[in-house]
Amino acid sequence: MLFNLLLLFVLSICLITDLKSRKIYNIVIFPSLLLTFLLHFISDGFAGLGFSFLGFIVGFSILLIPYFLGGMGAGDVKLLALIGAMKGMQFVIVTSIYMALLGGLIGLLVLLFRKGALQRVRSIIYSLSGIRSGVRIPLYLDKEGLKTTYPYGVAIAGGAALSLFYKGWGIL
Repeated sequence: MLFNLLLLFVLSICLITDLKSRKIYNIVIFPSLLLTFLLHFISDGFAGLGFSFLGFIVGFSILLIPYFLGGMGAGDVKLLALIGAMKGMQFVIVTSIYMALLGGLIGLLVLLFRKGALQRVRSIIYSLSGIRSGVRIPLYLDKEGLKTTYPYGVAIAGGAALSLFYKGWGIL
């Protein structure tokens, strides 16, 4: 129960700061991580510390490659690692599945509701109908529109909240 409250508190702060300034601050992550390791050690000894550290490593590893490829911020990686440290390996894996689904949905909505969305959809339809007819019509998409980003901390927080909700109340 204590870890659930701590998780919701940290997710709330990170969600607000990510939406406001597009940053997840270390001043939130690192003290929470230290407190998490300490509480796990106090409650279960070295077994609790191992549980927490394994979740940390798994959460950190999930977003490490997207970070190196430039598609993710370091704060997002650290937030998922913190979630893994708080709730363990299984929880962070389920969270990452929900996170990916929410992230894809948010990305699709961003592409659809940005300026020029109708032109992008029209270009895709023309290109697909040309392929069907045997004619190759080049796909004209503005490169600037494809570089649109959004705060991925929203998807991480939403995935963790969904995972907590479904696991905590036995719906899944």
